[in-house]
Amino acid sequence: MNDDTEEFEYEGPSKSQIKRECQALQDVGEELITLKQNELDELDLPEILYNAIQQAHKIHQRGALKRHRQYIGKLMRELDGEHIAQQLHKLKHKHDLNNALFKRLEHWRTQILEQGETEINRFIETYPDADRQHLRQLYRNALKEQEQNKPPAAARNLFKYLREIAENAE
Repeated sequence: MNDDTEEFEYEGPSKSQIKRECQALQDVGEELITLKQNELDELDLPEILYNAIQQAHKIHQRGALKRHRQYIGKLMRELDGEHIAQQLHKLKHKHDLNNALFKRLEHWRTQILEQGETEINRFIETYPDADRQHLRQLYRNALKEQEQNKPPAAARNLFKYLREIAENAE
């Protein structure tokens, strides 16, 4: 190595990077404040942060609320803010996940009704906890219903069973 070349040591994140990370955590804290009580209860928050969010709901003065948001941001930095942000993300996107599951299950039901036994076998390969005999019975009932042009009560029961199995597997 040449003497003129200096070695650079990593001294940690820059001031700007630290500020961005702090602001991101404060933004997560502000999102937590906007949650409804039942949504807040779904999250696994440390008690001190949960109480601070509850207090924020009671503050109506603008300057005081701003200081309290900064306090929540500080708590987020001291706690596992990344874990809390992930929980919040899951909560916010739960609706999307439910829609995706619904569409996947509708597809399974349609395929089972169209393909019969082969699709039942594929479903059981994917979800080994499924009861083959019960699934076949639901399939036969749905087919009978279709043949007799009755309302699709059995097809709904098939869907409910598929959902029950899929939700238990996740």
